[in-house]
Amino acid sequence: MAMAARQRGLEVTVADGGTPPLDKPCGEGLMPDGLLALQRIGVSLPPLETHRFRGIRFVNAGTAVDATFSSGFGLGVRRTDLHRVMVEHAERSGVRFLWGSVVTGLHPDGVLVSGKLVPARWTVGADGNNSRVRRWSGLGADRRHVRRFGFRRHFCVSPWSDFVEVHWGTDCQLYVTPTGSREVCVVLISRSHHLRLEEALIQFPELADRLRGARPTSVERGAVSMTRQLSRVCAGRVALIGDASGSVDAITGEGLCLAFHQAELLATCLAFGNVAGYQTGHRRLAFRPICMARLILFLESHNGFRACVMRAFAKEPRLFECLLALHVGAASPLNIAAHAAALGRRVLSG
Repeated sequence: MAMAARQRGLEVTVADGGTPPLDKPCGEGLMPDGLLALQRIGVSLPPLETHRFRGIRFVNAGTAVDATFSSGFGLGVRRTDLHRVMVEHAERSGVRFLWGSVVTGLHPDGVLVSGKLVPARWTVGADGNNSRVRRWSGLGADRRHVRRFGFRRHFCVSPWSDFVEVHWGTDCQLYVTPTGSREVCVVLISRSHHLRLEEALIQFPELADRLRGARPTSVERGAVSMTRQLSRVCAGRVALIGDASGSVDAITGEGLCLAFHQAELLATCLAFGNVAGYQTGHRRLAFRPICMARLILFLESHNGFRACVMRAFAKEPRLFECLLALHVGAASPLNIAAHAAALGRRVLSG
């Protein structure tokens, strides 16, 4: 957000209680549309700190289907590396950072940082799922709210695939993203806050074999994964962005991409002094990722139906390609409707 605002000539101060680089448990994969949005605000990632992937693979009960992106590629990148690169770019663009400075409240003339006023015309809350800015500004009413739990760990092993793999179990999913020439990121997502990677791997013997003997290169870290919609994302001089403004389940891989698109939109609205226009645009941006999150959560909860869908994808690979195109915003509504009808016929026919 800070970089997009600087591109539009705004003066920006970022206050954060932490110090860089900041880590956050996530799948560490950037989809092609997310990379394009990142490039539009002038950020490119050094090639030695990333690993390309060309599509998505679903694996369920011995059935595997995959599809490549219709254009471009995705990148696996350590979250700390991404944060460092973005901070360096923001500093070069003139963003002022107040690291180790806790925002303690809102003020009619700006925000309070450690109790002292920092004047600002606009205040943007980018402080995550448990946003205090959201609470202080009265924007906390949820329209929908689904919570799951994610745990992430890295392993020193050569990626065996140039796809992000999503492995479906009876009560959880594991997804694997290549993040380097000798490293993969493995994420567990489930509705249980007790389940951990080591226990979950019992359900996935093939994946367990690939990781057997691989040295962990990070500690297991956990976070709450939410699909959340808010009734409002702006009020007066305050606007919310990223997970503070609502979120989609981590398995969609859309969190960062959605935040980058929101940043472009909000920066434009602020530059024209029209923060209210952000509300409509935010809802439009969130529509596709939220629909995909609902679909994935439905598949997660209905094992039998998921098996039927996977068989349909295996018999008609074009259907899975269409789903991936929708996921990354590369398919039209008419195209999606036609393939959805085809998928329904294929599932019903067995």
